[in-house]
Amino acid sequence: MVRAAINRQTFHQMVKYACVGALNTFLTLCVIVLCKDFLAINVWVSNGIGYIVGFINSFLWNKHWVFRSHKNLFNEMLRFITGFLVCYAIQLLVTWLLAEHTALKGFEISIWMYVLSGYGIATLIGMVVYTIANFMFNKFITFKS
Repeated sequence: MVRAAINRQTFHQMVKYACVGALNTFLTLCVIVLCKDFLAINVWVSNGIGYIVGFINSFLWNKHWVFRSHKNLFNEMLRFITGFLVCYAIQLLVTWLLAEHTALKGFEISIWMYVLSGYGIATLIGMVVYTIANFMFNKFITFKS
């Protein structure tokens, strides 16, 4: 009986985390595109800015809604920052490797009025990797019950 409750709780956290992740993915991509395409900021700097915005959004939603944590804000923030940096480094490595060292380098395809580049595809894949790694870090380290 206890095991079923734990599984249900984890499932609900995963669903909520996925909702926050969808919001973060949209928000992060919008910021990256805004910075890169409209403000002409370097793609890697744009990537960093997008993830910083997503970081702030993610911490607030995860602490208060997904994991409903009421523990020490400072300690959780430090663990959240650590998890963010570790997962961001993994994401950045995956994105860079795919964008610079695979067939995605130089790839472009026009979709309606937008050009989807190899960098864009690599960014989307990197975001999926980031999301999975970050959920596990937050579940088992940052907001551990």
